[in-house]
Amino acid sequence: MANTPITVLRDTQPMPVVDACKWERIEGDPHTVNLNAYTSDDGSKIMGTWICTPGKWRVEYVKWEYCHFQEGYCIITPDGMAPIHLKAGDIFVVEPGMKGTWEVVETVRKYFVFA
Repeated sequence: MANTPITVLRDTQPMPVVDACKWERIEGDPHTVNLNAYTSDDGSKIMGTWICTPGKWRVEYVKWEYCHFQEGYCIITPDGMAPIHLKAGDIFVVEPGMKGTWEVVETVRKYFVFA
């Protein structure tokens, strides 16, 4: 919970949550670890680290997400659009309402912010 005006990710000690992802697995056997370092008092904002092993998910975003890939490689394909290839170093935003697939080709580690 928020108790200071600034939260620095490196100063947090989040508890790992395994396989908390609510998306539908559609290929392979991907597994996730969430390290949620910050959650706003009302629960509307979350920040932390997400790790996922290879596999493919069907996704439907209901919140805005900021992502900064630290390692790995994935392919996000919004419905009706061309695939978007993302790798370590990439920074991107996913808008609410995006539906499609998220395929982790090489284990991904990313910083994320949901709002």
